[in-house]
Amino acid sequence: MKEFVLSEVKAETAILVGLITQEQDEAKTKEYLDELEFLADTAGAVTVKRFTQRVGGPSKTTYVGKGKLEEIRRYIRQEEEADREIGMVIFDDELTAKQIRNIELELKVKILDRTSLILDIFAMRAQTANAKTQVELAQYRYMLPRLQRLWTHLERQGGGSGSGGGKGSVGLRGPGETQLEMDRRIILHRITLLKQRLIEIDKQKTTQRKSRGRLIRVALVGYTNVGKSTIMNLLAKSDVFAENKLFATLDTTVRKVVVGNLPFLLADTVGFIRKLPTDLVDSFKSTLDETREADLLLHVVDISHPDFEEQIQVVEHTLADLGCSDKPSMIIFNKIDAYHWVDKEPDDLTPPTKENVTLDELKKTWMAKLDENCLFLSAKEKTNIDEFRDVLYRKVRELHVQKYPYNDFLYPEEEEG
Repeated sequence: MKEFVLSEVKAETAILVGLITQEQDEAKTKEYLDELEFLADTAGAVTVKRFTQRVGGPSKTTYVGKGKLEEIRRYIRQEEEADREIGMVIFDDELTAKQIRNIELELKVKILDRTSLILDIFAMRAQTANAKTQVELAQYRYMLPRLQRLWTHLERQGGGSGSGGGKGSVGLRGPGETQLEMDRRIILHRITLLKQRLIEIDKQKTTQRKSRGRLIRVALVGYTNVGKSTIMNLLAKSDVFAENKLFATLDTTVRKVVVGNLPFLLADTVGFIRKLPTDLVDSFKSTLDETREADLLLHVVDISHPDFEEQIQVVEHTLADLGCSDKPSMIIFNKIDAYHWVDKEPDDLTPPTKENVTLDELKKTWMAKLDENCLFLSAKEKTNIDEFRDVLYRKVRELHVQKYPYNDFLYPEEEEG
């Protein structure tokens, strides 16, 4: 069976491939490939070239057209002749077993898709038994429908020897098919065991959550790499791992936070991303329980990102899938220190875009309607943190009174009185 080994990805060179379609224009494809390059960098690969093709949709056999595939093949050979070996080609969408097999036969290098790359990163980032179990389950679920590709070497052996007659070719294919079925049984058995293990872990976590007492639960949610862990460290005065990499946080971290003298629980959760593999979401449901059981969601957004509005939509869609869309929430626009805009010429009458709108002008758009449910800050520079604490205090206190109306709780105002 094929194993997902991260050491294979490290220090290798990569080519990225994406499609331009009616649903995904050239600008959007560039943004997706920028993110794919960031994913590759997080996994330890260096991107040396990008290829795009304008088509109606992906080819069922090779994802890109034959001409584009030949263009990629020629580039790989040229690099090899110049002693610059290409380690892998990464496609921006999930590939089928048939597509991977056909592309590998043509390019003769390692082929990854966005899903397998994300799984590799998750495997590299997983630290606890819980996260490792969830990643392994997602890997096996991804591997299962692609097992046939792993036995093409046996098919080629059988086809060559059995070309003289139908019985010969069928007989020689038998060992490959037998091994394939054995692998399927092993993987299905392993999936069952991993699911059982996650159920046990989930029971333990449920018991832990029940023992936390009568405290309001707040969860930091958002796209990956928007600064959730930095905000967690700021509020909880903790040392949660935070860096400028995708999926720096996999395991949900919960800390007790006190604002004024109002205690509550704050959870830092795994970040979301476009085209997040369904198997990964399913596998990480126990981790995402902190989000489902939260009383208040703090949706953190990187306002300096050129495509932050689509990232908001991705997160909101994922939260809806988790059944969390009706929870009390507020948007925290982080990284205002990194927000950039280009000043327009006085006689420029072209419509404003995200690139030439000031932050003050941006605040007067749809964001203004959110009122206190919308805050702008920089966790890195600690800008507007006091305002953030004040608003958070009021919201948590309001939720606490609603949820525990008879709780003997001392608020600062009552203490002073």
